[in-house]
Amino acid sequence: MVKFECNGCGQCCASFGEFIKVERKVTDHDYFSRYTLTNELFHVHVLPDYADEFAEKFEEIEDNGKDVPQRGCIFSRRKPDGPGVVCIIYPDRPTICREFLCYRMLINERMSGELRGKVIGINELRTHDAILKTIWKEKIAYLPHPFESEHHKVQHTHAPGEEKSHGHDPHILAHIYGIEHADDREWVENVLTILASHGYQGDPVD
Repeated sequence: MVKFECNGCGQCCASFGEFIKVERKVTDHDYFSRYTLTNELFHVHVLPDYADEFAEKFEEIEDNGKDVPQRGCIFSRRKPDGPGVVCIIYPDRPTICREFLCYRMLINERMSGELRGKVIGINELRTHDAILKTIWKEKIAYLPHPFESEHHKVQHTHAPGEEKSHGHDPHILAHIYGIEHADDREWVENVLTILASHGYQGDPVD
């Protein structure tokens, strides 16, 4: 197992953020918020460097009405010193943010140890390695996964071009609807065996 390390890309903030709403102000630093897809209510303390700015933002929301559409997470900000985003409530972020991993396995070349790809979602590979891409497509992509047996529990559509809902891929939707912990140890072991037989090492993320 390898430890997941966030690089601050902000993709999860964009996906989940529109469902995070501020319900009530307690102080200029403290607010009650809700993740509307699971109805989780949580208390947040805005980091000191952003407290004044956010207090002004909240007043603006109050003046304009809380039902105004929101793009991304209201608690995310562009990093002032480089690419990516910073979460201004990181110590108090909700469960969906704490548990979400944007990749679930790293794939390295066995001999050199060089990173060759990442597995995201259920079984989607991100790589520039043509050989690894072919191996995945021909030998791994169609391995049965336990998520498929729970697929009916996930709200989704089969309309063309609508495989994703609100920016969520099936893995994220599974998380939201409570089936993200399907036991896929057998699937992982099969993937690791196939990768090893072709000179790659898969490291599942903890």
